[in-house]
Amino acid sequence: MSVSYWLDTSRSNSAIDVDVCVVGAGVAGASACYWLAKEDPNLSIRLIDKGAVASGATGRNAGFITCGSVEHFHRLCEFRGKEEALKIWQFSEENLNLLRSEIIENCELNIGFEEKGSFSLASTEEELAGLKHTAELMDEFGIHVEMVDEPGVRSRVGAEDFVGGIKYCDDASVHPVKLVEAILERTSLIAKDFKVLPFHEVYSIEEQDGRQEIKTQKVTLNCDLVVLGTNAYSKVLFNYFEDKIYPTRGQILMTEPVAPFMEGPCYANFVLDYFRQLPSGEMIIGGFRQLQKDSEIGYDDQTSPVIQSALEEFLQKHVPAIRGKKITHRWAGIMGFSADGQPMIGALPANNQVYFLGGFTAHGLGLAFHSGKCLTDMIFGREIPEFISARRFS
Repeated sequence: MSVSYWLDTSRSNSAIDVDVCVVGAGVAGASACYWLAKEDPNLSIRLIDKGAVASGATGRNAGFITCGSVEHFHRLCEFRGKEEALKIWQFSEENLNLLRSEIIENCELNIGFEEKGSFSLASTEEELAGLKHTAELMDEFGIHVEMVDEPGVRSRVGAEDFVGGIKYCDDASVHPVKLVEAILERTSLIAKDFKVLPFHEVYSIEEQDGRQEIKTQKVTLNCDLVVLGTNAYSKVLFNYFEDKIYPTRGQILMTEPVAPFMEGPCYANFVLDYFRQLPSGEMIIGGFRQLQKDSEIGYDDQTSPVIQSALEEFLQKHVPAIRGKKITHRWAGIMGFSADGQPMIGALPANNQVYFLGGFTAHGLGLAFHSGKCLTDMIFGREIPEFISARRFS
């Protein structure tokens, strides 16, 4: 965003002087704040966002905390080799372990956390063969999975016209906004000087006298270190991200509640489409961006009739319990897809006081908390896995 002289009120307010400014109050930014505060509780930290807490992609997703990446495990093995594919999977497993031990077990808030696993469903024998191959590879590595036949899909998740599927037994789901609130609550208990500044859109980050000056319309912040948790919006601030993180729209709708019938969240159509039933009974479904590939790239977060109709038709065709039920909400969010499908953590080559984490490629809840820990490791001079380091793009 650009701000005119007439609208710039930051000059009339005293500058804020802190150690660290984190930009972006979604799960990535909140996670960075938590791990930095845990590393050094004496750090003064400000978390700033152009909107409310978790108002971006974090607060617009379906709440899946799934292991792995955007690709099925067998395809990840083909692209990356078995050794690296396993490391990528284990990274996301550790993400859930860390969320559980650091946040969820210490949380008094009801954040809708459920560990019921998740399913990938196959509509063709070809797709099912790929899932069977995935299960075989996962069995080889001791990853807890289960093949499900056609009757099992109907009885366990209430879905029709699928030939079978696979259950990833250790996946989870959550209310994503409440999860971020829980992370921030834990951070505030650890850090001696931590504040959240919502509705402070950043319009410039510049080096001034060896420190970083962040200008918002309301205030100027001076700090020693900047962390970008801006994901899809990173390239709005720095051209470095132009060919590395792409804004990609995801669309969702929600129905009125029905009696519980699903054992766990589901993916379908090679994980492009996804649906789950909330603990309160509502059904969420998202996906189908493959129907309008061109229009789903960019920053427009409005829904489109084509994709919304496809979401409705999917439920009517495949989920009998939802037929005839009222649609209560429709929304979209802008995700950050990385150039190679893996998250990226690093510092700007032109300014090593500006760090970043992002490019979660529709798996932010499954990757960002552990990524925040790795970001902190990097800042404090410790090594991080090569597959998440931005150095791979050098």
